[in-house]
Amino acid sequence: MTRTNAREIAVHFSFELGFSNESADALLDAMLTPEVFAQIGEEEPLYAEFPDEPQRQYIRALVKGVYDHCPELDEYITRYSIGWKFSRIPRVTISILRVAMYEILYMQDIPNASAIDAAVELAKHYEDPQVVSFINGILGTFVRQEHIPDRAAAPDGGGEA
Repeated sequence: MTRTNAREIAVHFSFELGFSNESADALLDAMLTPEVFAQIGEEEPLYAEFPDEPQRQYIRALVKGVYDHCPELDEYITRYSIGWKFSRIPRVTISILRVAMYEILYMQDIPNASAIDAAVELAKHYEDPQVVSFINGILGTFVRQEHIPDRAAAPDGGGEA
């Protein structure tokens, strides 16, 4: 499983949290199991391979981080979504933005450009081109306006999106 796939799973789980009263820990404990992946993997290729330990840690860090920082992330989304009301932004888009912003703010080993590129590529699977451009614009403006330092690619080539 690639980091890209692990990130997409984290977006799915973050999306799911928006529809439940579960904590991130409860959702992760229920969903991040070989049995669940085997069941879902029959219909959804993304879940065909159970993540290894580093990938599970990455998924957990993203989902828990988004859950713990949701009000802060939503404030940034609201601030930078000029011309869009938060309530009108598709929920998948919100999940993608939350994950990308969390990576940019709190995961120092992920270059800003990698987080943005990954969010844009992921959005292409779920949203129309206008929304993909919206995501790219919000994240680029967010990084520039918040003066978030750019990071070099990870030494192991882990800048893979």
